[in-house]
Amino acid sequence: MEEKLTDILNRAQNELKTISSKEQLVEFKVKFLGKQGELTSVLRGMRDVAPEDRPKIGAMINELREKIENAYAEKEEYFNKLELEKELAKGAIDITEPGKNHERGALHPTTKMFNKMMDICVAMGFKVVEGPEIELDYYNFEGLNIPKNHPSRDMQDTFFITENILLRSQTSSVQVRSMETLKPPFKIISPGRVYRNDSDATHSPVFHQLEALVVDKNVSMADLKAMLTDIMKKIFGEETTIRFRPSFFPFTEPSVEVDVSCPTCNGKGCKVCKGTGFLELLGAGIVNPKVLEMSGINSKEYRGFAFGFGVDRFAMVYDGITDLRNMFKNDIRFLKQIK
Repeated sequence: MEEKLTDILNRAQNELKTISSKEQLVEFKVKFLGKQGELTSVLRGMRDVAPEDRPKIGAMINELREKIENAYAEKEEYFNKLELEKELAKGAIDITEPGKNHERGALHPTTKMFNKMMDICVAMGFKVVEGPEIELDYYNFEGLNIPKNHPSRDMQDTFFITENILLRSQTSSVQVRSMETLKPPFKIISPGRVYRNDSDATHSPVFHQLEALVVDKNVSMADLKAMLTDIMKKIFGEETTIRFRPSFFPFTEPSVEVDVSCPTCNGKGCKVCKGTGFLELLGAGIVNPKVLEMSGINSKEYRGFAFGFGVDRFAMVYDGITDLRNMFKNDIRFLKQIK
């Protein structure tokens, strides 16, 4: 029996050396380790072995099985490694070949306009400040001289969460918070998202503002006009004509609306400006002394002026966009058209 087991081991080892494919390896396993294999045949012959020799022969058979199984596993791992290397070779990348073209992304028109405005204002000495989008009624309205019965508080205009909490309808709320904490003189801009219950081709329930506030001694309407003229020309070009018209805002007095000559027709009149040659773009004015006093600033010593940009509106004019809603659809075809 011992000679038979040794013969099986030698034949198995020699046969493994000649195997050159996984198919042959499967045949080898069936031949030596299968249910009808040679080791199984030896085990069936154990009934012919003398009882006193069975433990020894059984141990030899187990040792033989282990050697053949280990040799088989090594050969199988060898073939698996070859297959993996072939698969990796198929997917190899030649790093010396030129890469495939990829489309480059671009900034959203609103983001570009935000960056342009902030760069201009920061260069003029303004500090950028931010505030919460979920705001208290006081900072959004009362601190800006907008009493409880003011029309802008109507539910049709403002998203109220509770009687005293709302989604801010203007970034002027940040100015009120800043006036309570900053010591004059200071110059701040407050960029961010705002919310109003309005939606059509020129309005969105979510839009963006950048508002500015200057508080100092002896500031005047002349300073405001000079600064806005400079900013508008830097945004739309030196040839731009600026027009100031009297207006009314609760938090400024006197107040003005600011128009610029239409960039589309250069002030000659077109569909964009409805034939007027001008586009209304922002509001501004001298800060109402009552607003300063409510925030703890001595209105007899300090004065201020403020102005606010509708950033989406500016982007529409700057890039020739006719429908504001296109700016909120995240349609790549639209964004590709904006250079």
